[in-house]
Amino acid sequence: MRKPLKILDIYIIRKFLGTYLFAIMLILAITIMFDVNEKLDSFLKAPLGATIFDYFLNFLPYFANQFSPLFTFIAVIFFTSKMADNSEIIAILSSGVSYRRFMRPYLISACIIAAATYVLSAYVIPPANVKRINYTNTYVKNKRVDYGANIMLQVAPGEIAYMNRFENSSKTGYRFSLESFEDKKLVSRLTAQTIKYDTLHMWQVRDYMIREFRGTREYITRGAVLDTIIPIEPRDFLISKNDHETLTTPQLQEYISRQKERGVANIKSFEIENHRRYAMTAAAFILTIIGMSLSSKKVKGGMGVNIGIGLVLSFSYILFMTVTSTFAVSGYTSPMVAMWIPNFIYLIIAITLYFKASKG
Repeated sequence: MRKPLKILDIYIIRKFLGTYLFAIMLILAITIMFDVNEKLDSFLKAPLGATIFDYFLNFLPYFANQFSPLFTFIAVIFFTSKMADNSEIIAILSSGVSYRRFMRPYLISACIIAAATYVLSAYVIPPANVKRINYTNTYVKNKRVDYGANIMLQVAPGEIAYMNRFENSSKTGYRFSLESFEDKKLVSRLTAQTIKYDTLHMWQVRDYMIREFRGTREYITRGAVLDTIIPIEPRDFLISKNDHETLTTPQLQEYISRQKERGVANIKSFEIENHRRYAMTAAAFILTIIGMSLSSKKVKGGMGVNIGIGLVLSFSYILFMTVTSTFAVSGYTSPMVAMWIPNFIYLIIAITLYFKASKG
């Protein structure tokens, strides 16, 4: 009895993953066509090599991974409906295979897709996004934040930095100050006309003055140039729209932790991205169960009905996640709750449909 079950597992896994990859390639081909049509003027201005290797080679995996739950759902609905329409599922269940056992290869396939999705989103795609975003900023539409004004943040416990203006093109800040406190008392204050960022938190202050307060006395030091280490860098306060997509998960979590310690409030997009990566991974299992439960029974109208229901549910899931992420940005809910609400709701739907299908 074991051998047929192993053959069944391989058969379903091959069907699942094969249909999943076919759906991805089909939709990516359509996406390329629309993207070329939309950005044709920009592509003509850019070097062909940059368009192919910096943009499309990095855009396609990014797009495929973003909509991986949709591709998973469509794949399950499509090939399972076809099996049901050909009476294959009836034959499998009639041979003594339980509905629970029948689900095992589906979950194995979902596990493979979920693992690939997480590795890609957490480690592979973020470095590729750097090239893709640089390309779009250069040739399509520049969304880089190249300057900041009235910048204030905590660089370390008890140390507050301020810049009237910072220009990223020259890595230079103007009218800089750094205040140090002990027990809520000001102990020193460094001011400078300009400050220039080098590398690895190295900054050069020019036309500076340091005032140190010791008891009732004040000590003043002046100078033209001073090289110093200040534990901040431009990306800590110049946050562009897509910066959260360029960090691997460890870098993202470190960045969020560091910014929270500094009291920076504008990190919602980074927190949403962090939780989205885990939520999208879990979605592979939830949508697989829903898709299998919906399409494992033969229905009037054939595959078209199941595919139609599947598309409505999958697009509603993506729409729901988009809406809840907006709530997080607006501050109505936390990023974690916003990203996991769709999964919890669709998990209830998945469990309900599974028990209904297994008893039917």
